[in-house]
Amino acid sequence: MGTVVDDAASVEFHAFFERHYAELSRLAHLLTGEADAADDLAADALLALWNRWDRVRAADHPAAYARGVVANLARTRIRSAVRERRRITLFWSQRDDRTENPDIPGVVDVQEALRRLPFRKRACVVLRHAFDLSEKDTALALGVSVGTVKSQTSKGMAELQRLLGNAEAPQRVHAAVGRTGGAGGRNR
Repeated sequence: MGTVVDDAASVEFHAFFERHYAELSRLAHLLTGEADAADDLAADALLALWNRWDRVRAADHPAAYARGVVANLARTRIRSAVRERRRITLFWSQRDDRTENPDIPGVVDVQEALRRLPFRKRACVVLRHAFDLSEKDTALALGVSVGTVKSQTSKGMAELQRLLGNAEAPQRVHAAVGRTGGAGGRNR
């Protein structure tokens, strides 16, 4: 982390904190538009400064450096929020067609088999085969690589076929979650 800071430096940092905390919090609020996050971002920025205080205090403009740290943290927070919104939108934007007269025992079997899969395999199988997402869209939704989606989907389907005892696992997954047909954009 940082280096050990002597008492004089500690007093100096405390004074810096008292002088600039409100300004940094206000900057974070204006950059993110989130009042609740502003104090956290300002505190995180000041913690980062404390960990490097020996270098920061020697800088020509420590307050400007602190504002830069807040701006970078705010940018990271905004990007994370955008990625999360995209994942949520992608997940919930799928069409809502329902299968007529589903095979209830089959649905129960598939749901039980899906519950037995580890989360990542289950998520890949469901997003690919039930929601008809492409490998790229599935990777985006889960925050993993396309290669991971391919391998986890393949392994998950093999496990489902073993658990269900047949080669019709993809069709049974479609039926189990009440989806029909392809939504386009699938990459097999």
